[in-house]
Amino acid sequence: MSSKNLIILLVAVGVIGLIIMTGVGKYNRIIDLDTEVQNSWSKVQTAYQRRSDLIPNLVNTVKGYADFEQETLTKVIEARQQVTNVQVDPANLTPEAMAQFQQAQGQLSGALSRLLVTVERYPELKADARFADLQHELASTENQIKFERDAFNNTSTGYNKYIRQFPNNIFAGIFGFAQRSLFEAEAGAENAPEVSFD
Repeated sequence: MSSKNLIILLVAVGVIGLIIMTGVGKYNRIIDLDTEVQNSWSKVQTAYQRRSDLIPNLVNTVKGYADFEQETLTKVIEARQQVTNVQVDPANLTPEAMAQFQQAQGQLSGALSRLLVTVERYPELKADARFADLQHELASTENQIKFERDAFNNTSTGYNKYIRQFPNNIFAGIFGFAQRSLFEAEAGAENAPEVSFD
């Protein structure tokens, strides 16, 4: 083999080695980011689970007041059951799966809001220490949910940006890594609520 052919062979092997090493580095970085997204998603689910776990105690406390509207409690229980039935795989956070998850969680939030508004008509319930504690826990949990959703969106955005950049997009495509969906504001959230003092 001539020295010219040897040089060409060495250059070719070097280029192939460089491509392989770059690919390994990019793949490992995508795995790191993907793992961070999955960890962030588990924190979101934990926050939502905490809220779901508070609901039976809240419902039981409210049930103690015999004249409380049964329909309101039923809607909260049904919404909680629907939330429990929606399972989202963190490796498959498609827009459809996220929309279904958000819709179920939104229905539960709405049912809880209606419950808390209805409670305003029951001063003795509002004064109940157990109810006050549960209401405080629920408010704290809602703040935790917002925090974890924001953290998830930030983590997923970093991952999405990374896998879309060149040459990362080539390696992401080869290994089947897709963009992750984000939490979005609910429809109508851009409109300020109407306040009326009639």
